[in-house]
Amino acid sequence: MGFGYRSVNSTEVSLAIVIPMYNEEKNLPDALNKIQELNLEATDELIFVDGGSTDKSRQLITDAGFNYITSELGRAKQLNLGTKNTISDIILYLHIDTSLSSSNISNIKKTYNHGFISGRFNIRLSNIVLRYRIISFFINVRSCLTKVSTGDQGIFVSRRAYEAVGGIPDIPLMEDVAFTKLLRKYGKIACLNDVLITSSRRWEQYGVFKTVYLMWKLRFLYWLGVDPSKLAKMYKDAR
Repeated sequence: MGFGYRSVNSTEVSLAIVIPMYNEEKNLPDALNKIQELNLEATDELIFVDGGSTDKSRQLITDAGFNYITSELGRAKQLNLGTKNTISDIILYLHIDTSLSSSNISNIKKTYNHGFISGRFNIRLSNIVLRYRIISFFINVRSCLTKVSTGDQGIFVSRRAYEAVGGIPDIPLMEDVAFTKLLRKYGKIACLNDVLITSSRRWEQYGVFKTVYLMWKLRFLYWLGVDPSKLAKMYKDAR
């Protein structure tokens, strides 16, 4: 349906980067350094959405010269509130432990200008051991084939498409999967070959096989129609 894109000659495309966070003081210093290196245009926006951190996360944000807004805890709630507090043509949802480059931003805008309503990047887990490369490969292939993505892949969307689907479904888990499934009905979804490096901390902390099994189990149960609140409890208990 061609939601939310300009002509390919447009030079006025703006991007809002929405970053949810909650008790991330260990990861924020490195993340903030990388964000400060980005070549953002004057019309671009960057907003942190805090879910009620009790550590030094908020202080680190302000010390680095950035702003944050406060939200109820919950990824969907935080992302929707962040989106509502921006006005840009495109919204990029970025995890605090995923690295973004200026070339990634440029390619998002080019993709938007070529008529794609949404998209995601290939990812590479930060751990260089082979099994993490294999995990990354299968994540990338699966999401490109299905056009269904997860948050650590840097999901971006045109504002008009975001509004057309009614925003990100406010569910306690699988909000990224539900959102990208909705977007497939409204236009072209881009699978960018650009690579985002995202932290492998989840797999390292809980074990590769245990984490992969849990993720596929949750996705399968969600596909069967199990209530996301029950899945969220399973996810929390398993961690």
